[in-house]
Amino acid sequence: MKATHHSSEPTMIGAFEAKTHLSKLLREARAGKRFIITQRGQPVAELRALDTPADVKEKKSLRGDMAGKIRVADDFCDEIEDMREYME
Repeated sequence: MKATHHSSEPTMIGAFEAKTHLSKLLREARAGKRFIITQRGQPVAELRALDTPADVKEKKSLRGDMAGKIRVADDFCDEIEDMREYME
C-alpha cells in the first residue's frame, strides 16, 4: 500500500487502495491514524476514528445481545404465492 505519512499529518491514499485495504485502515484509524482518501489525486474524504465518550469505548461487544429475542418464522424461505408470476 503506497501512502505518504508525516508525523501528525493524515496519510494520503487513493480510493482503490483504500477499498482494497479497508480492514487494515480501519484498525489503524482506531489506533488514532487519519487518512485522506483521494480520487485522481484530489482529496475527497477523511477516514478517522469517531470521537466517542469514554464509556462507549469501554463498552463490551454487543454481538449476541439479541439472542433469544428474534424469531424467524418456519415459512420464512417459502415461496410467496403473490410473487409466483414474477418468478417464472
